[in-house]
Amino acid sequence: MWKPRAFSLLLLLLLQLLLLASVSAAKRSKRSQWNTLTGSPPLVIAHGGFSGLFPDSSEDAYTLAAETSVADVALWCDVQLTKDGIGICFPNINLENSSDIASIFPNQSVSYLVNGVPTSGYFSVDYTSKDLSTVTLSQGVYSRSPLFHGTAYVIHTVEDVPKIVAPQTPGLWLNIQHDAFYTQHNLSMRNYVLSVSRKVHVNYISSPEVGFLRSITTHFDPKITKLVLRFLNPDDTDPSTNQTYSSLLKNLTFIKTFASGIIVPKGYIWPIDGSLYLQPHTSLVSDAHKAGLEVYASDFANDVISSYNYSYDPLTEYLQFIDNGDFSVDGLLTDFPITPSAAIDCFAHQGTNATRRDKTLVISQYGASGDYPACTNLAYNKAITDGVDVLDCPVQMSKDGMPFCLSSTDLLESTTVAQTSFRNFAMRIPEIKSNPGIFSFNLTWTDIKGLTPLTMNPFAVNYTLFRNPKYKNAGNFVTLSDFLSLTRNQTSLSGILIIVENAAYLAKNQGLGVIDAVIDALSKAGYDKPGSQKVYIQSTNSSVLLKFKEKTDYELVYKIDEVVDDASNAAIEDIKNFASSVVINKESVFPRNNGYLTSNTTRIMPKLKASNLSIFVETFSNEFVSQAWDFYSDSTVEINSFIQGAEIDGIITDFPKTASRYTRNKCLNLDDKTPPYMQPVEAGALYGLIDKPSLPPAMAPYPPLTDSEVIEPPLPPVAKMTPPSPAPGTESPPGNAQPKVTVCLLSNVALFVTSLLLL
Repeated sequence: MWKPRAFSLLLLLLLQLLLLASVSAAKRSKRSQWNTLTGSPPLVIAHGGFSGLFPDSSEDAYTLAAETSVADVALWCDVQLTKDGIGICFPNINLENSSDIASIFPNQSVSYLVNGVPTSGYFSVDYTSKDLSTVTLSQGVYSRSPLFHGTAYVIHTVEDVPKIVAPQTPGLWLNIQHDAFYTQHNLSMRNYVLSVSRKVHVNYISSPEVGFLRSITTHFDPKITKLVLRFLNPDDTDPSTNQTYSSLLKNLTFIKTFASGIIVPKGYIWPIDGSLYLQPHTSLVSDAHKAGLEVYASDFANDVISSYNYSYDPLTEYLQFIDNGDFSVDGLLTDFPITPSAAIDCFAHQGTNATRRDKTLVISQYGASGDYPACTNLAYNKAITDGVDVLDCPVQMSKDGMPFCLSSTDLLESTTVAQTSFRNFAMRIPEIKSNPGIFSFNLTWTDIKGLTPLTMNPFAVNYTLFRNPKYKNAGNFVTLSDFLSLTRNQTSLSGILIIVENAAYLAKNQGLGVIDAVIDALSKAGYDKPGSQKVYIQSTNSSVLLKFKEKTDYELVYKIDEVVDDASNAAIEDIKNFASSVVINKESVFPRNNGYLTSNTTRIMPKLKASNLSIFVETFSNEFVSQAWDFYSDSTVEINSFIQGAEIDGIITDFPKTASRYTRNKCLNLDDKTPPYMQPVEAGALYGLIDKPSLPPAMAPYPPLTDSEVIEPPLPPVAKMTPPSPAPGTESPPGNAQPKVTVCLLSNVALFVTSLLLL
């Protein structure tokens, strides 16, 4: 007989089983996305706290690491022992490297053998903890900002670290680098570690000495405290076993008998060749995982060049180690913990079709010119592949009237023209630029397209940072017509940006009508038809934009080509008469002094927004030297701060992949649940931490934009040029006649020097 109650109970039981099965499957699915040993997300290990900015192991370094990282970040402490057996956190066995001890105790430098190597300096074994209480920490990496040296950061004990970051409860990682050295000085690192672990919770203990780890392994439960063998360079020797680390790596099963994991320099996993390009990954991670060992990768720093494959983007490097489709390391040791935190929680496992979460326009600067020579087919195609919204073409004119795309009318900037016979065409034209150049309007298109492209390296002269040198001469230049043929059918593009400069000079002095050439090319490509991609026309000249306004319906963009703090109301009204968008420099949004942001925003920003002008900002580059210290040498932090903090409308960048990836990250639009590593930086916050005697001189205010700088006379008509007749026995000068222009032909020696600077 059918029993409804029994059937209902059976149905309820089946539903519960299905629910449990679905929850279990969801957990497995979530776990399976990480190819770590346990299936958990990788650990972020803050090397001495946020040591990429503040002195290693200082209070602010630990505090900032805890505030800007994932909740379970592990704070790394390099343990040194004082004369009275107190454990302190200090990055180096030689105290002179990262403190002012030499000025506190002058002329007390000594020399000791450290792992068999004579080492001179100041050592903790010679000083009590009380002695060191007057010593202050300093930035030990001299390429980083020294302005926090005067902030009086004291040396902390191991027990201090949890108190510094309370009430937050990150993990604690103790690194014991020189047990053998302290043993020679009658100090027991083993006894200290066992003692301190009873006072504070220690999550990880690492050491490069097998003997030390084996001596403590029975005293720790790996579920509470994990022991990790630290690998040094492959040819270095472990003093406790006299084995090289390359030989130890061959016996992972032996390491598993006393350790839960290994920490290795990142080159053990992804080798880099002598030209700084990535090689295929090794099998280390998979081999260690098979042996039951976790693998932590070390030596990550946003402000140190790694491989050109990463395009100076630290986020790309972290993702290479945790989201490559083959494996994931179990942790990352870094001086900049904010970046791997974002990589793990916001950017990993995005996929190629990730949902876009931010509408800010990504606008290229000369295509993907951070990776390939500017305005070449390779730069343009990569920008499209990288997800650019608006592809740009700065239009230049050849002698025979061909409009084409190039970063500048000066061919010296992005070609090897200085190495050709055209070097004799070099001249100065003050109306265009103060420096000498070889100008496109003096060569035919046939001449120009035969030139070899040259990657632009804006940070080579001052910082010796070069872009993708393997492809520095790759690609082909394109005409405006070629460019429009490429973009016309690209459904991923929302628009194109046509940049027009020097129109008055070209019309008056060269007889070249660049505006009519652009309008004609756009019309032939169908861009004047309904349903086409949006066309933006940009210029620093209001006269150019007024002419386009007279002849077309394209969207006009006015570029303010100087850093400004403010703009007069009349200047804003003038701009609104002919443009709907403006381009401004990054420092016109966030002013900076000596590399630090000094205030929230400039006065021009609210005025532009109140006038309903869209704000495009340039130039966002991946190289860390292009960014304020406040952005932690991370291009993504910078982009996020401009978009979320200043609410700009467009990012102009030579690395569109970085900006495009940002718009799809999973940590956007979370409101009060936005994690700290995806919140905009507070402008002026770091500047306010600098000790007053260390502050740089006050900066002179940026000038305001006035209406007289915006208003220009109308463009001259295109002149009909007649080539001058050469004097008897002489050759015609290059290019067309140039009346009323100061031209100075350069010597080959001067040109050679100029080309060297560009290269």
